[in-house]
Order: sequence, then structure tokens, then C-alpha cells
Amino acid sequence: MPNLPDVVLWSIPAFVLLTVIEIVSVRIHPDEDAAGYETKDAATSLGMGLGSLFFDFLWKIPIVAVYTAVHELTPLRVPVLWWTVPLMLLAQDFFYYWSHRGHHVIRILWACHVVHHSSRRFNLTTALRQPWTSLTVWPFYLPLVAAGVHPAALAFCSSASLVYQFWIHTERIGKLPRPVEFVFNTPSHHRVHHASQGGYLDRNFGGILIVWDRLFGSFVPETDRPVYGLTKNITTYNPLRVATHEYAAIARDLRAARSWRERAGRVFRGPGWQPAPATRAAAAADGKPVTEPVA
Repeated sequence: MPNLPDVVLWSIPAFVLLTVIEIVSVRIHPDEDAAGYETKDAATSLGMGLGSLFFDFLWKIPIVAVYTAVHELTPLRVPVLWWTVPLMLLAQDFFYYWSHRGHHVIRILWACHVVHHSSRRFNLTTALRQPWTSLTVWPFYLPLVAAGVHPAALAFCSSASLVYQFWIHTERIGKLPRPVEFVFNTPSHHRVHHASQGGYLDRNFGGILIVWDRLFGSFVPETDRPVYGLTKNITTYNPLRVATHEYAAIARDLRAARSWRERAGRVFRGPGWQPAPATRAAAAADGKPVTEPVA
């Protein structure tokens, strides 16, 4: 296995430089309609990013063990060559799309990913607002490892995707030329993804490429100015609460649940799922009061 560069580590100076340029740009040419910067919010995003480095290191220990075991068991091998690396990047981007989509539509996965959407600002520091419970991501990439992709090559591709997605967290770049907008994920597409309006919710899941969204029906172009954040925003800058607030909400809902079906729904259905209210006939058939919801 050839040595592959740590693209995240090498990109840190560029992250810092681009963030400084964006801050200066916002101060010199402010846009009254843009979300802009807010000191406490940016500090929280930076704190979440630093914390994610520590927790990701811990999660990598069992994940690497599982990936290594699967890679040793499979007879398949994908060599790391100049022409296979782009194919591995393409495959990683495909599975990233489904991982990202899954983390929006399954509540227990959303509890991890919601951290990244918890800011009501949208700037380059928002890209650093990463979860501390990313242990939920690794199963989506098992098919790649089983197909013979070395875990180190997968880590390189995932890091390259992460680096690419840094620059698309900005309001300072408008729409790019149409061929670029058609194929790649851009700031315009990603602003839609971070918006909380109904028509923009759960759209544009792509990492590097936006073609997956076009193929699988989740693409929406940017038309109205996005309103960033959550449908029910949190009012804390405490990194620990930001990292865990949705898990706490799930725990409260589980305590209040009236059936095992409702408990399963609270965990595995969508973030906004609610048990359907009972009709009088259904409630009577179950021997329950008509005012009690029946899951």
C-alpha cells in the first residue's frame, strides 16, 4: 500500500487563509441580507471542529479494526494507481451521498449530523462545525472495503471529499458557470442544503458531485435566499450541548412513548416523525381512549 498524503493536514493553512479572506471580505463589503459572521457562533464552530478531531481519533480505532478485518477476508484487491484513484474517489462520493442522505432521514443518524446544521450562519467556519459521534458513518462504506479498496485509500478519498466541501460553505460566491453547477457541488447548491425552508429541506446531499442528487431526485436549485439553521433552532453556544442535544431529545421522546412501535419510530423514522392520531374506530378496536394517540 503506497503512502498517501494527509490532505486534511496539508490543507489547514489554506483553511485559515480562506477564512481570514472571507472575514475581511464581509467587513469590507457587507451584505445586509447575508447571514455573515457572529463571534460566539464562529467560536462554537471552531470548538466543535477541534473536538471532532479528538473524538474521530477515538472512533477510528474500532472502525479501522473492522475495515481491516473485512479487507483481509475479501479476495478482491483494488490497486492504488494513477487511474484507480479517480475511480475510488467517484465510488466514495457515491456512498457519501447515501450516507449523507441517510443521516437526514433516520433520526438516530440525524442526531449525529444535526450538529453541522445547528448554526444560523453560513460561512467557512460552519464547515468546521463537525459532530463528535461520527461512529454512525462507517457502515455505509463497507461495500467499498469488501470490494477490495484498502482502508487507507478509503481514508484518503474521504479526506479529499472533506477538503473539497470546505470552500462551498460560503455566501461570498454566487452561482458558477452552468457546466460547473450541473456536475459539481457548489456554494449555491450547498446553501440550499443548509437552509431550513420547507422546499429546501433534505435536498442536495452530494459531496463533490451534485449529479447524484440529479439522478436520485433530491436536487433543488437555489432560488429564494436561504434561511439557515434548523426548523427548531437551538439557543446554546455550549459545544457539549450542541453535540448532544438531539440525543437528549430522543431520550425524552422515548420516555414519553406509549408503545414499542412508537419507540422504534422515534429512533429510526425521520426527525420530524410523529405517531399518527387514532381514529375513533381504531381506538375503540384497541380498547383505548380516543384521545390517546395510537402508534
